[in-house]
Amino acid sequence: MRWSPRYEREWPGLMIDIRMVPADAGMDATLVDELSALVDSVYAVAEEGLWADGTPRTTPERMAELIAAGQIAVARADERIVGAVRVQRLDTGEGELGMLVADPAHRGTGVGRELIRFAERWSRERGLGTMQLEVLVPRQWSHPSKEFLKAWYSRIGYRPVRTGQFEESYPELAPLLATPLRIRHLSQELAYPRPRRPAGGARGPGH
Repeated sequence: MRWSPRYEREWPGLMIDIRMVPADAGMDATLVDELSALVDSVYAVAEEGLWADGTPRTTPERMAELIAAGQIAVARADERIVGAVRVQRLDTGEGELGMLVADPAHRGTGVGRELIRFAERWSRERGLGTMQLEVLVPRQWSHPSKEFLKAWYSRIGYRPVRTGQFEESYPELAPLLATPLRIRHLSQELAYPRPRRPAGGARGPGH
């Protein structure tokens, strides 16, 4: 089992280590169960009232599939898993992140923001120019967690591009809903670092 090169970021009192989970780790039942449990526990609070009672956000089987597809990155601090995110390349040529979670015990320490930075960097390394994500929102009432996410994503540069109906995109999951939902699609253009000028400020030909 070979993990991808690490991405490290230090916050006050916390070193966050983020890596893509190797595809063969989908066979690691302990890891798969831990990630599934983390996702379910976070979304049980973040999406309370959106799903019928007892509906899981994911399952160990689904998590194993995503790991095998090379789509899951995990964040660790002090060798403990403190967050995760799904990142993938869409057929449209865009990057997409989803299933973003941070351990409640480490909320406010930058785990979520660093996972997004990691997903954005992963997409840039593959030549993708846009990162998108989906946020589920109730049609008929305001959900506190979703309003928080709306403001948070806006602060880090994500803008709404369109809104769709949940049952149109995920008809197989519609019977599991506790309330009608919309899907708010957010997007951000990915900035690429500018090339450095040669030492001494020399300009290349044509400048």
